[in-house]
Amino acid sequence: MSSLFDAACENCSDGLGDIELSILPRTVDLGGFEVHRALPHKTRRMVGPFIFWDQMGPGAFAAGQGIDVRPHPHIGLSTVTYLFEGSLDHRDSLANSMRIVPGDVNLMTAGRGIVHSERTGKEIRSTKHQLAGIQSWLALPQSAEGAHPDFTHYPADTLPAFDGKGLWGRVVLGVLDGLSSPVKTPWDTLYVDIKLEANYRFTLPEETEERGLQLYRGSIEIEHTIFSAPEMIVFRPGSRITCQAKTASHLLLLGGAPLDGPRYIWWNFVSSSIDSIKQAALDWENGLFPIVPDDDREFIPLPDLPFPSP
Repeated sequence: MSSLFDAACENCSDGLGDIELSILPRTVDLGGFEVHRALPHKTRRMVGPFIFWDQMGPGAFAAGQGIDVRPHPHIGLSTVTYLFEGSLDHRDSLANSMRIVPGDVNLMTAGRGIVHSERTGKEIRSTKHQLAGIQSWLALPQSAEGAHPDFTHYPADTLPAFDGKGLWGRVVLGVLDGLSSPVKTPWDTLYVDIKLEANYRFTLPEETEERGLQLYRGSIEIEHTIFSAPEMIVFRPGSRITCQAKTASHLLLLGGAPLDGPRYIWWNFVSSSIDSIKQAALDWENGLFPIVPDDDREFIPLPDLPFPSP
């Protein structure tokens, strides 16, 4: 079994042509707070079930400022929120209210429909603060697209971690070398937070069919090519990939099995059916989604965007 723990992999040889795609994320400035979006990409919409990948920040806020993502709907996906710095307050239409801090996981499964908001807490805004992390979406298998919505919070100390010479990591989703995340997903999924010292050499797990690496900080070398933050690298299935950290680096390993068919993505909706997306848009426009308790005075309106084509 190939392993991230193969630190002394001196005899490993890099494959040739095993890099399918290198993605330079689009950067959006939200009033001094940058978001780097790698997925969906025009030539690669998903890596395993991951259909959306945003790196939030790192960004600094002055006292009195913060994030205010007003209530908005989702269908057909699970949101995975994972922070490196700062905090966010989550509220949803199931009456969940939860603050997430670095190392925790918020898993919100929309299924047939959920509404939520994400904001900086009032007391956090009273002083300078920072925010950095990853917001990703998992497209649901067809059997789960119409399921009841759900939300579960996983504290950092419930997630398995590994710590060796030159390497630290946390298994956010899935299984790596016998370390199994408690976060439950309905599809084969892998998500690992990894920190490396300079010159550390490692091999990606070959058991996961679709794999990608997103660099949060630092740079790595693969197949004699240097990649730097915030790039995402996507690899060909079945390839043996060895990497070497050129500097102290922080990266995210993501992937899983290919999903059971194509998915359409429109605004905050993901589905195997365009008709389901159109119905969800109509329901939001007509106020048929449930409200978020204690956060129902404002909402994000439906955007004027063309619907996807088959």
